[in-house]
Amino acid sequence: MSSRGAEQGQDRPELREAMAELVGAGFLGVQLRVNDGRGEWVGGAGVREAGRDGGVVTDGHFRIGSSTKSFVATTVLSLVAEGRFGLDATVDDLLPGYGLDRRITVRMLLQHTTGIFNHTGELYEDGTIVLGVPWQGKEWVDNRFRTYPPEELVRLSLSRPARFAPGAGWSYANTNYVLARMVVEEVTGRPFAEELRRLVLEPLGLTGTVAPGASPELPEPHNHGYYRYQDAGRERTIDVTRQNPSWVGAGGDMISTTRDLHRYFSALMGGRLLPADLLAELRTPEPTAGYGLGVFAQETAGGTVFHHHGATMGSAALMYGSPDGRTTLTAGLTWVDDAAMSIAPAFQAAQQRFVDAVFRGEAARRGEPAR
Repeated sequence: MSSRGAEQGQDRPELREAMAELVGAGFLGVQLRVNDGRGEWVGGAGVREAGRDGGVVTDGHFRIGSSTKSFVATTVLSLVAEGRFGLDATVDDLLPGYGLDRRITVRMLLQHTTGIFNHTGELYEDGTIVLGVPWQGKEWVDNRFRTYPPEELVRLSLSRPARFAPGAGWSYANTNYVLARMVVEEVTGRPFAEELRRLVLEPLGLTGTVAPGASPELPEPHNHGYYRYQDAGRERTIDVTRQNPSWVGAGGDMISTTRDLHRYFSALMGGRLLPADLLAELRTPEPTAGYGLGVFAQETAGGTVFHHHGATMGSAALMYGSPDGRTTLTAGLTWVDDAAMSIAPAFQAAQQRFVDAVFRGEAARRGEPAR
């Protein structure tokens, strides 16, 4: 196991202990970055690659899963700020040819209130599971380098019954963000990656963040992620660091680093990317799940925290920030994934442990009462 502090070199035993617990719970590698009133702290625990010597990379690239949605939402809202379309514009007008329900607006896409079937599958209240594109087991392994055009994902979703009428409920659906990215491209006439670079990456100097499209590559340096599955009655484990993320598309395909996630989320929360009125819209949560426009709002003992974590095969991201952006926690995690998502409880426990250690601790340091 390796661990180190950065910048001021201060000791943060609570963070080192939390990372050690994660490795003990089955994570292969953890890279963590915290920026708060005590400065910047960077640490790592675990190994870079299973079965080999070599400590975890603490400044590496990783697949950020659904943290992608925050970048997509910010790009969309930046175009709203430029007057390209309105937040309550009808998506069918912006993206004709798909027969979208004309009640669906851009806001509904970003807030998951469209009712559109999730192309990666749905779990209904009665326990019924309706599958979409394969993302588990041998079927996903065999297709992990296949390219899924976004139009194919959208048409699959629209071929299934909607969960509810637009605006009548809340349901997390990756397809909403596939459509949001398609809106960006249709309106601007440019690839999403170029608009992301123009509106977010270049203004903030983010050099480690990638919207990869269908490319399976992960830039160096990076830690390795794995997947365990059943094949003809035998258990197999493979390295899935290289994979084509187009099966999830704009719902979770991006790559970043803890440094870039910190700079991005600090700037977003600090009001340096969006006008005040649109930032307020982004941070106003829908009451069902506390989801704004590409971010969750969470009440903690240390006050309100905004976040959007993400997970994909063998890799995950944590991205948290205070309302003013001065306190952030960003992390990249790697592990051996499986169809049963057996490590999910440890992932959820890790989130709470880090939030308590950083945001509650920061509130206490400032002398604010616990909530």
